[in-house]
Amino acid sequence: MKALRYLDKYLRKYRLKLFAGIIITVISRIFSLFAPRLIGNSLTTVEKFLSENQTTLEEVKQILLINILIIIGASILSALFTFLMRQMIINVSRFIEYDLKNEIFQHYQILDQTFYKNNRTGDLMNRISEDVSKVRLYVGPALMYGINTITLFLIVISFMINVAPELTLYVLLPLPFLSYLIYKLSRIINQRSTKVQEMLSRLSSYTQEIFSGISVIKSFDLKNKINIKVSSLSNLAQEKNMSLAKVQAWFFPLMILMIGISNLLVILIGGNLFINGEIEIGVIAEFIVYINMLTWPVMAVGWITSIVQQAEASQKRINEFLNIKQNITDGLGVKEKIVGNITFKDVSLTYPETNINALNSISFFLKSGETMGVVGDVGSGKSTLLDLIPRLYDPKKGSINIDNNSIKDFKIGELRKYIGYVPQNGFLFSGTIKENIIFGSHGKTKNDMIEASKKACIHSNIMMFKKNYNTLIGERGVTLSGGQIQRLTIARAFIKNPKILLLDDCLSAIDTKIEEKILKNIKEIRKNKTTIIVSHRISSVKESDKIIVLENGKIIQSGTHKNLILKKGYYRKLNEKQKNEKQD
Repeated sequence: MKALRYLDKYLRKYRLKLFAGIIITVISRIFSLFAPRLIGNSLTTVEKFLSENQTTLEEVKQILLINILIIIGASILSALFTFLMRQMIINVSRFIEYDLKNEIFQHYQILDQTFYKNNRTGDLMNRISEDVSKVRLYVGPALMYGINTITLFLIVISFMINVAPELTLYVLLPLPFLSYLIYKLSRIINQRSTKVQEMLSRLSSYTQEIFSGISVIKSFDLKNKINIKVSSLSNLAQEKNMSLAKVQAWFFPLMILMIGISNLLVILIGGNLFINGEIEIGVIAEFIVYINMLTWPVMAVGWITSIVQQAEASQKRINEFLNIKQNITDGLGVKEKIVGNITFKDVSLTYPETNINALNSISFFLKSGETMGVVGDVGSGKSTLLDLIPRLYDPKKGSINIDNNSIKDFKIGELRKYIGYVPQNGFLFSGTIKENIIFGSHGKTKNDMIEASKKACIHSNIMMFKKNYNTLIGERGVTLSGGQIQRLTIARAFIKNPKILLLDDCLSAIDTKIEEKILKNIKEIRKNKTTIIVSHRISSVKESDKIIVLENGKIIQSGTHKNLILKKGYYRKLNEKQKNEKQD
């Protein structure tokens, strides 16, 4: 249970509720034990009346009536305290589930991009949903029934020893064998539970990818191939689950067998003791009730053990991610407001997951209010350069300053508050257009939203929809065209009114006329902003104050549009090529 020790902090957090639950459990069990003693007493009274005639029939009836009333009252009180026990302990398990899911989600958010490149979405989802659900059963039902079982065992066995020590010894003989079997089965369950959860993660990841790429699957008519793959994974998952179920299936029959043996011992040994006059007939009845009262707790031992082992396997998987340290951490914070001067000094970056050298000794200075264009072939490092500014990655070498402060001195949230970033692949959430535009911006009015949409040249399109800005869009914006998605993400950046505006080839799906309008609007609003535009189109960057050309992570050319078209090299060739394409 080493992995489950991680939950100790939550158990301490809710210790008062748990302590109250334990006290209520003990009280509930005490009331439930009135019945066996009174049943035994009732049988002994009847047996003495029939054999010895020491009491009258009326006295016997009175004793039985009192015993029945006490049993009924004790049962009602036991049921009431059992209800309170569940309210205390099961509620705590839900609180812990809530806290653990939030902790995992918050930890996911602070991990860098490398983590997300190395792990599949389905696996991340499975650990925060299925694995946490398994853990909740440990801190809820397993804990509750565990306390219930221990309490009942201690009290019942104490009562049994007090009534008939010799008979108790014989009755408890099967328990050591049961303990050994539980130990052996538990180890197997732990191993197989881990495999089940790993298989479920694989299946979740694959199906999530299928749903994300369903249009590609349909267009290439890959339904049959995908069905075969899903069936294969489903069959593997079934095999793992069946393998686990076969082991778990041994628990209850073994429990029932041991309880049956104990009942036979009570009748056999107890009967001989009664014949020899060493115990009363009521003791045998009392012991049979005790043994049957222990049936569920003994069966629960197996069930609890199974839950604990599955929770152990799941918590171990959760801990694997929780123990991953964040590589990008907050600085102490900068008091001054950002003006927007950006300085790169000998910046280099190698992607740790691939060892690809994305940037090599990049240096430039960009003054607040200036615009810089970045061009280059695919894989030259253009997007990576932008990713470094909001600290999606940290450079391996060199330094990046904003104004006179290293970006590592800023608190991450504080830094990103000043940055408007439009990624290369615009991402929209499944919600309304309004929700997507104001996403990440606070205190913005409807007029601000409309103004940002107009600057992104998307307002007229939105007004054509039946519900305008309240129009629901599908997941990732599947109901919109590529150009509309890009313009909505641009509007999202514009409404933020950032000091630093980063545009990563976000005009590629937009026709040239609309592109010109957006660029004109950018030129108007960028006066107080530092803007970096990454693009494959010369038309997008030619108005920039400076332009750099990247090749294999290095700056091979830099200057203004006028200067670069006069020099032989990549920029001039690209400009001539695009001019010819436009004429054609």
